[in-house]
Amino acid sequence: MNRLFSLILLLLPMMSFANGKILATPGVSQVEGSGGGGLVPWAQLAGYATEDEIAFSAFCSQANVKDFQLNSCGGQINFYDRVEFSFAKQNFQVDPLSLTLSQDILGLKVRLYGDLVYSTWPQLSVGIQHKSLTTADVAFSLGAKDDTGTDIYLAASKLHLGLLAGYNVLWNATARYTKANEMGLLGFSGPKGNGALQTEMSVAVLINKHLAVGTEYRHKPDNLGLGEDDWQDVFVAWFPNKHFNVTLAYLNLGTIAALADQKGWYLSLSGSY
Repeated sequence: MNRLFSLILLLLPMMSFANGKILATPGVSQVEGSGGGGLVPWAQLAGYATEDEIAFSAFCSQANVKDFQLNSCGGQINFYDRVEFSFAKQNFQVDPLSLTLSQDILGLKVRLYGDLVYSTWPQLSVGIQHKSLTTADVAFSLGAKDDTGTDIYLAASKLHLGLLAGYNVLWNATARYTKANEMGLLGFSGPKGNGALQTEMSVAVLINKHLAVGTEYRHKPDNLGLGEDDWQDVFVAWFPNKHFNVTLAYLNLGTIAALADQKGWYLSLSGSY
């Protein structure tokens, strides 16, 4: 992280801070650090940088379900609306065992084609998320094979102006190759699987320029044979300006580590400059 802050200081004199995009179009910050929704990385890059700007974003999120709590904080740098670097630190509290699992996630996303609003076809981006589980004992005891892994994904996003009774509609579809168990918090691979292609989807309606409501769905592998379920949410995101946003969501995470009915709430705060 010290190297990252040093790089920021070097760039400060030469940068144009980002403010060029339409309000709310970059989305929010995903729990793994990438720009997008709460559960799913989108094709948009974090922040409001255009082709001649650099954007910085930071976030903190908390998800509370019946037996678990996830705290995730991190940030992103968007270079000229072409490359996004991201970092997230996750702490996962397991209430029945009174312990905390932690992992670090480094991300890279590259815009391949298009613009969310102005191109005929959807914006396309490719990304990676390299995950390092720093508390691996529980994962190995459950049958995980590794404490590190790298997800690779391809995301497509499009904003349709006035599509639904005059309201703007945004959709995203992501294909992810992953070996992660519960996003990596229970390690990678296992006796029931060693990597699979998963699909993730998001839809949002912009009620006005400051408020969006939507839903997300994320398919997940069950490498450990513990009944790992897909994740889904319904969210409301508020964008009072281009420097701050708040997301509140209702979560249905199904079964986690053989504990069923993991439902609850999610709150995320993000800032962009």
